[in-house]
Amino acid sequence: MARLLTVAELASRGLPTDPAAHVVGELAANAALHGRVPGRSFRLRVRSSSPGSLRLEVTDALGERAPRPAPRSVGPDAESGRGLLLVEALAERWGVTHGPFPCKTVWAEVSLLPSSGPTGSRSAAIRYATPSSA
Repeated sequence: MARLLTVAELASRGLPTDPAAHVVGELAANAALHGRVPGRSFRLRVRSSSPGSLRLEVTDALGERAPRPAPRSVGPDAESGRGLLLVEALAERWGVTHGPFPCKTVWAEVSLLPSSGPTGSRSAAIRYATPSSA
């Protein structure tokens, strides 16, 4: 549902839907699977962070379970473990912001501009930086 809502909103504004749809899908799936607290859902926020860039935020109520990138050696038969690798590859940068207690927000920034090369090529120090430290 989060992916569909994101695609509908971006398309209604005449904005490209990729890679935002893929990143939102992964962040929302992680929130539903790993950040679920009975009786609570997650919040999706999509906004322009700068001209030509979108900030995608998924907030859940399980702040003590912060996501970590999977090892790069996920087996070919593994049925999970690639979500954050996809986010890392598609986003210009991403990270986690904690609070207010007990919540956490996993965010990613994606470019709306055509790229001459693959995204996600920035260093890990920039990619995982919090918004205030970048």
